Amino acid sequence: MFDNLSDRLSQTLRQVTGKAKLSEDNIKDALRDVRMALLEADVALPVVKDFINKVKERAIGTEVSKSLTPGQSFIKIVKAELEDLMGKSNEDLNLNAIPPAVVLMAGLQGAGKTTTVGKLARFLKERKKKSVMVVSVDVYRPAAIKQLETLAQEVGVVFYPSEAHQKPADIAKAAIQEAKLKFIDVVLVDTAGRLHVDGEMMQEIEQLHALIKPVETLFVVDAMTGQDAANTAKAFNDSLPLTGVILTKVDGDARGGAALSVRSITGKPIKFVGMGERTDALDPFHPDRVASRILGMGDVLSLIEQAEQNLDKEKAQKLTQKLKKGKGFDLEDFRDQIQQMKSMGGFGGMMDKLPSIGGVNLSQMGNVQDAAEKQFRQMEAIINSMTPEERRNPDVVSGSRKRRIALGSGTQIQDVGRLIKQHKQMQKMMKKVTGKGGLSKMMRGMGSLFPGGGLPKL
Repeated sequence: MFDNLSDRLSQTLRQVTGKAKLSEDNIKDALRDVRMALLEADVALPVVKDFINKVKERAIGTEVSKSLTPGQSFIKIVKAELEDLMGKSNEDLNLNAIPPAVVLMAGLQGAGKTTTVGKLARFLKERKKKSVMVVSVDVYRPAAIKQLETLAQEVGVVFYPSEAHQKPADIAKAAIQEAKLKFIDVVLVDTAGRLHVDGEMMQEIEQLHALIKPVETLFVVDAMTGQDAANTAKAFNDSLPLTGVILTKVDGDARGGAALSVRSITGKPIKFVGMGERTDALDPFHPDRVASRILGMGDVLSLIEQAEQNLDKEKAQKLTQKLKKGKGFDLEDFRDQIQQMKSMGGFGGMMDKLPSIGGVNLSQMGNVQDAAEKQFRQMEAIINSMTPEERRNPDVVSGSRKRRIALGSGTQIQDVGRLIKQHKQMQKMMKKVTGKGGLSKMMRGMGSLFPGGGLPKL
């Protein structure tokens, strides 16, 4: 998401030059380029006009700090306005209610609403430690009820069954009553996909809302529809008192127009973004972090949070203890590190959150990412083709064993030899970690593990 916009803005904003103050003359070209970049990202025209006027008003006459260049001062202003545009900070779900807190999910057909209900259920269960019940009142599409039941089983939450012949209001009332008896914290109500122009369907959801009185009414919308996503959300908000928006399929949207338009057009915050098909692919929306990513500054905070959620702390602790006792870093440990990185979205997922270096956005260096991902997959396949003894002691891997391992992993004999060599380098680095100044020494040696023997020269 934002790849194209980030690329355009990063180049444009660093070209701002001038003396001690930002003036209309030295930001004129940059403002024009920012305007074009936003329009190309499918941001709504009224939003673009308002944004440019605010940046211009704030920038003209601004004193340039001695520690910053004019370009850096301008970037600081653009970042602040991007944050204002998207809502300053993340707005959490308001679940302060006598249990169960009811959350009503609305949206268009095909926006990924039912999948999002499953993702939100998992988020509430795992990150908020809530007991969750999900119920579908989509009596028009029996497959949606079955889909939600499957998702509930997958994420381990309570599913309340419903049938196509029932009335949506009756289903919702019965589910909430059941949740009270079972002391459930949150009930997620999945509604039928509808168009705001469909008067009968809109009347149905309005009546449902009045009956169950949800603490949150979330509108689920496909980010790939660009500014249309914001306009659709506004139309729904005119009929239904929305409390927030969830953008889905954000990983398929390289432009980002929806994220930059929704708050301004609807007045409602984006609370979550869906980043893929997996049930854990739902993240809280942080405007400040998104603004940093748009401007090529990376999103290290999200990377740290992702690591805390996905990395196996028990395995990490065991490895640390093992190294402290002077025991070697074997190929099983090496495989664990590769698998842990995969759980964080792989090499590409990590690079996407790193700041640009020398004005180059690492997330856009597809050739480097592809080569690294391919190499890590190959490494894992080779290690999986080894016996437990070979993983624990790679020195026993002779020529005949290399041939067997290469055949089993679909690689070449030299690939097996390269992995063993790389593992030895990794072993040396791990020994340095336990010594004085270990981390910095290890980082200096990391380059040899990447394709071509080092990180790309930028």
